[in-house]
Amino acid sequence: MAPPRPAFVASSADLLSVAESIAEQWQQVGAGGHLLARNIETGEELGFNIDVAVPLASVAKVPLALVVLDRIAAGGLDPAMPVTIDPATKSLGPTGVAAFRYPATLAVADLIHQMLAVSDNASADALLELVGVGAVDERLRAWGCGGIRVRHRMQRMYECAVGITGNDFELARELAIRDDATGRHSIETLNPAYANVGSAAALVDLLQRVWLDRISQPEATAELRRLMALQVFNQRLSSDLRADTVRVSGKTGSFLHLRHEIGVVTTESGERVAIAALTRSHRRASIAHDIDLAIGAAARLAFERLRH
Repeated sequence: MAPPRPAFVASSADLLSVAESIAEQWQQVGAGGHLLARNIETGEELGFNIDVAVPLASVAKVPLALVVLDRIAAGGLDPAMPVTIDPATKSLGPTGVAAFRYPATLAVADLIHQMLAVSDNASADALLELVGVGAVDERLRAWGCGGIRVRHRMQRMYECAVGITGNDFELARELAIRDDATGRHSIETLNPAYANVGSAAALVDLLQRVWLDRISQPEATAELRRLMALQVFNQRLSSDLRADTVRVSGKTGSFLHLRHEIGVVTTESGERVAIAALTRSHRRASIAHDIDLAIGAAARLAFERLRH
């Protein structure tokens, strides 16, 4: 059975053809998903399937960071406060403190840096414990970000996968792909009803408000923009856009068959395009450079057509 036709959005017929081309390219590399690209100044946009709630994986670290930075800006949290992370109880992950073997003490501000620059799960969960998962979700709703929900720690993703498949992540990936087709999710944190979720539209709205200082406080949004520009991983949105005259400030998210990135592309002249690319692989592959490159190709095509 052929996959359903994406629900396209575009500000013009020309931009609609771009969105259709990107959706076709993703299908050719074995991925489906959700895309929205928007010129922050003009509001012109293109994309498809933009209102669907999608499990975010590490993309959820962006709204978390904004809530923590907002609390710092309001004087309710000291960025220099030390937090000790014990390897016996820390969250899993291949980067940052999550990969440490011995106790580590970092300041709150450095936890935010690690969480965004190298996607450190242990730092993210330490911050979630500090401010409270419920408080993060409540603050997002108060800001009008109802399309983004933060419901659990990063470690919960692994706990749910291990609870179903043991340590067999190949099986977990197979189940995730199968469950996407059936709509019955074996792994709870891939179920939009229970996962940390966001839609492409909600995420681009958030980025636009951050870049225009229309959410939280200017000190918080400026710091979030600075930190997102320091992201180490550049295999997705940045893969076809790296240049001295272009800056990509982004955050990836990866778990089993999910490969995401959100970010803002900025030129030397000040043009800015916000992009949310949320993909799901249709094949059992832990490494899929072709999907990463397809996200990069989509970002470049959308950016070039939306800039003025």
